Amino acid sequence: MTAPGRIVILNGAPRSGKSSIAHALQAAGAGAPGTWLNFGVDAMMGMTPEHVRPGIGLRPGGERPDLEPAVPHLYAGLFEAVAALSRTGLDVVSDLGIHDDYATSLGVWDDMRHRFKDLPVLTVGVLCDIDTIMARRNADPQGGFYAAGPEIPAPVRRWQTAVHAGKTYDLVVDTTSAAPQDCAALIAARLAGQ
Repeated sequence: MTAPGRIVILNGAPRSGKSSIAHALQAAGAGAPGTWLNFGVDAMMGMTPEHVRPGIGLRPGGERPDLEPAVPHLYAGLFEAVAALSRTGLDVVSDLGIHDDYATSLGVWDDMRHRFKDLPVLTVGVLCDIDTIMARRNADPQGGFYAAGPEIPAPVRRWQTAVHAGKTYDLVVDTTSAAPQDCAALIAARLAGQ
């Protein structure tokens, strides 16, 4: 029987550097050998039908209660897909922005923990100060997808606290000054010690 692949959950605000860390973990020589698949928020958004978008990318603050019923189902699908990949022996890095700041609590983090309870999972909190996040948003607003400008928008402020509220991580990295490769190396070292 094949041993399950490792799962690394990168949880943080948009533009905190999660995707860059995931790519660094996938790169040859990152220190965590394996076939790392990157299956997270971007992949899920690409599969999500227009009428429920942004789906799992729904911002904190309860701004779209009409879309909230779809969020736990979409996350459950993502988690089950990640678990299935792990059970085939593939390693998976999943960059997410899980929060519970909806009109009503959805319990997504706890559901994730339950679905991965028998699998080798490492949860990583990805921190980044808000000024650095705004500099990244302003440098590449992706056609308006990311709010940019001289002021810090309220949703960006909400992300900073909501995404980490009530969570305990196995590892925390801070991309304010650490390069993605350095964060990937910390993750690799932690995986090697498990």
